[in-house]
Amino acid sequence: MGLINTVLPFTSSLISLIFAGIVLARYSQRRGTHLLLWGIGMIFYGIGGFCEGYYGTWGWNPLVFRLWYLFGAMLVAAWLGQGTIYLLFKKRWANVLMAVLVLASVYGTIRIIGAQLDPDLMTSSLHTGSEMSGHAIISPGVRTLTPFFNIYGTLALVGGAAYSVYIFWRKKVLLHRTIGNVLIAVGALLPAFGGTFSRMGIPGALYISELLGAVILFLGFLRAVTPLGNGEEDTEPGV
Repeated sequence: MGLINTVLPFTSSLISLIFAGIVLARYSQRRGTHLLLWGIGMIFYGIGGFCEGYYGTWGWNPLVFRLWYLFGAMLVAAWLGQGTIYLLFKKRWANVLMAVLVLASVYGTIRIIGAQLDPDLMTSSLHTGSEMSGHAIISPGVRTLTPFFNIYGTLALVGGAAYSVYIFWRKKVLLHRTIGNVLIAVGALLPAFGGTFSRMGIPGALYISELLGAVILFLGFLRAVTPLGNGEEDTEPGV
């Protein structure tokens, strides 16, 4: 179990950060706010994985825990989902949602930085990952913020995938974005399913799903921004 608690999350973190660098390099060349946000989201994904690996290797650290909760548990899905919003929807509406997300993220960051922690309240069990849990936060109202970010991210990712499918079905265009957004939604949601299987007692489920999620996310990014070469042309974000 030691390797599962350390090697898998560190590997997931490394892959995520490498992918983030590639996505941000593409952003520097092509621009596109969706690329910037996806790159930032993958950095968040990588930070979360690093913190899990750190905990599995060296144990409790309050700073590492706060970083894990902020980036790995709270912000990652919402920021990835915001990238999908910019890819598919009108910029005016995307900008409004972005402003709300930034303000909410700043507020969440302040609350987490100032939260009181009690590591003795974290669960610890054989099914990896659950020992890094929000139960260590004892300040009221902090943990209730997380579902709002995750629900928004899930709706944006799944809704973006569904909208892409609808656009392709109606116009028979942008198949690469359809496939890409479906992959992005699957990759971003995999850790949630892994956490569910982890709580059911399946060893390593969370960290395996996080690693697979990182790979599928990157494949989705590549597919979403690369036309299929069958005469299909890429266009500016917003359909």
